[in-house]
Amino acid sequence: MKKSALDTTDIRILSAVQSHGQLSKTRLSEIVNISPTPCWARLDRLKAAGLIRGYHGDIALERICDFTQVMVTVSLAQHRKADFDRFEAWVAKHDAITECVATGGGMDYVLKTISPTLASFQALMQDMLEADLGVDRYMTYIATRVIKAARPNITKLIATGPQGQTV
Repeated sequence: MKKSALDTTDIRILSAVQSHGQLSKTRLSEIVNISPTPCWARLDRLKAAGLIRGYHGDIALERICDFTQVMVTVSLAQHRKADFDRFEAWVAKHDAITECVATGGGMDYVLKTISPTLASFQALMQDMLEADLGVDRYMTYIATRVIKAARPNITKLIATGPQGQTV
């Protein structure tokens, strides 16, 4: 994947969007500390380059309804491209799976699931097993509380060199 060349103003714009979501032209330019028209032009360029995937609200789900959050690690029996594709297509069809990360090492995937009840989560796991996805084993971990859920600090991430030195 080609990396985009970004200057410090682009980074400030991306950080502001990440922290505050969709902002008015005036408010974004105030945060970034440049005039509105060039700020908006830069934002349009960043969007066109595919650097902003969308705008999302951070909903306090626990204040709306009861739910069960379970983390699941999955290991497939075979490691062919077709096996990964079949599993990933199944994951994409299930709204209860809110995140799926392919990993190297002992497990192939880590899933984050959110279901209305433990029984509905178990039905999801039963569906996974019945779908003939080549699952070798899976482990489930009931989440009791979220300690930290954050986005990476873009400025610090970009400012770090290859061996972790600040540049």
